Amino acid sequence: MPALPRPASGPGARYTPRAATSRPRSRAARYIDVAALSRHLTDRDVWLTRMVNEHKVLTSHQITRLAFGALRTAQRRLLTLHQLGVLDSFRPLAQTGSAPEHYTLGPAGAALLASAAGCDLAEVGWHSSRTGRIAYSPSLGHDLGVSELLTHLAARTRTAPDHRLSLWLSARSCARRWGDLIRPDAYAHWQADGQLLPFFLEYDTGSESLARVEAKLPGYAAFATTTGTSPALLLHTRTESHAQLLRQRLAAPARELGLTVATSSADFTTSTPWGPWWSPLPPGDTRRTTLANLTARWPSLSPAAGLDPTDADTALTLPVPPLPPALGGSA
Repeated sequence: MPALPRPASGPGARYTPRAATSRPRSRAARYIDVAALSRHLTDRDVWLTRMVNEHKVLTSHQITRLAFGALRTAQRRLLTLHQLGVLDSFRPLAQTGSAPEHYTLGPAGAALLASAAGCDLAEVGWHSSRTGRIAYSPSLGHDLGVSELLTHLAARTRTAPDHRLSLWLSARSCARRWGDLIRPDAYAHWQADGQLLPFFLEYDTGSESLARVEAKLPGYAAFATTTGTSPALLLHTRTESHAQLLRQRLAAPARELGLTVATSSADFTTSTPWGPWWSPLPPGDTRRTTLANLTARWPSLSPAAGLDPTDADTALTLPVPPLPPALGGSA
């Protein structure tokens, strides 16, 4: 099974970014007629456009996991969407082996989202340099790691219908809602065996010091106090040795602040992050357990406040279902 992206020394260190030049578009694709474009797009294509905009970049493997039955099928459709200008793409130069194609929002996709939201293209935040900026971003490895973990959770419903990732908010969506208090890498709802685990995710590639991670805890405590809600906080690290150091550093302050925290690492989660890899911090049982069992250990958990749509929301700010319509995604 492929492991989660694990940069050698810091975010994105595993990749030497290089924009792909092997997929030139036809001249016709440079002129965007959104009305005409609608003839070519399925509901899954529109969902994927929203998904790529929400999470900035997804690999062909991650997209296959979420929306297609086979990589070859996904690649054919992704090539069509690239030719239409709905998606843009690049392939980083990996230090070993080859990286998969990475997909971002293309010019036609941005125009489509702007039309659906009834806004100007500038409000979508798209620019012709967007893909290049993502490709060369030092946080590329970090962002892919977050998506790798959560796409595995979302795809779990294919083989276990009673397991479901019903909500997945990106770091940008979290900042829009709660940025004055906390800025997690993701917020999600994991449903399994009839139980709901609402959680914030902090994904550490090893670039953050223990002190910096500890400094985030008061913000989560303030969030719980201010909103009266109590999602769990899951901390995912690059190696288990780092997770152990983090546990030693955070056990006392997390207990004092009344936070429910669990840790895991890429040494365990790989392609089964729902499994028995999560270690709760004390007090209570600290043995590794599954995400579903964390809910049983923490009966006081509750979903975060600020999730209901408001009059200020548009099609650009509403949550994107983690799975396409045909696979039962829901916001």
